[in-house]
Amino acid sequence: MATLPNDIANTVTRALEEDIGSGDISAMLIPADRMAEARLITRETAILCGLPWAREVIRQIDPAMNVEWYFGDGDSLIANDIVATFSGPARSLLTAERCVLNFLQTLSGTATFAARLRSLVAHTSVTLLDTRKTLPGLRSAQKYAVRTGGCTNHRMGLYDAFLIKENHISACGSIAAAVEAARDFDATKTVEVEVESLEQLEQSIAAGAGIVMLDNFSTEQMIKAVKINAGRVKLEASGGVDESTLVQIAETGVDFISVGALTKNCEAIDLSLRFD
Repeated sequence: MATLPNDIANTVTRALEEDIGSGDISAMLIPADRMAEARLITRETAILCGLPWAREVIRQIDPAMNVEWYFGDGDSLIANDIVATFSGPARSLLTAERCVLNFLQTLSGTATFAARLRSLVAHTSVTLLDTRKTLPGLRSAQKYAVRTGGCTNHRMGLYDAFLIKENHISACGSIAAAVEAARDFDATKTVEVEVESLEQLEQSIAAGAGIVMLDNFSTEQMIKAVKINAGRVKLEASGGVDESTLVQIAETGVDFISVGALTKNCEAIDLSLRFD
């Protein structure tokens, strides 16, 4: 099971604030003592993800609501599976409905897409990485979903690893100078250099980079880069990656492939909360 982020409560609080505002005026039309039951149903095949966020929505809105979950994060679903049953005050169930579905649909969509891409390259040793191209405010949640789907996280943000790009190199004067500055700033953090040519690859290896990102290399260039590198550093392919190119990139022998689409192009899973 993927490790849970520590900001779930805050993320849910923000989601509820933007949805409920000063109060759910439609729910107020229902008698306060009216009880209700509902079933959460999936309409398509998916990898379930997002239960901790859904549970937190319930906890923050009304702990009197009861939910029985029949599947957990990472489980495979097929169309018409009953994921959970809900019972409790009708007002509370209706108020919680949209936020519960938003988290589950979005995170299940991310996990499902990650699992699909991972299955395409399962015959290789490549590791698929996400990027920082996440929905604002949902980075830790989406990166959790990526892990749930069997892929791996790249850096979380601008603070936990160095990624030296063209402008950094230009400002520092050279690849070697940029890598040296990174080591001097914090020798404990990974230093990755993005390169656009085989010459820059050699410079990055010589400078002591830990990972070299091959930016928009053709598959032929990637094959050459793997041979030149000969295992000295880890190689990451980036740019032009989609389902039509993923396999051929993986088969070049690179260590990592970063896929921005994992988090920015995911489609929400079709889930429905049906009241009985």
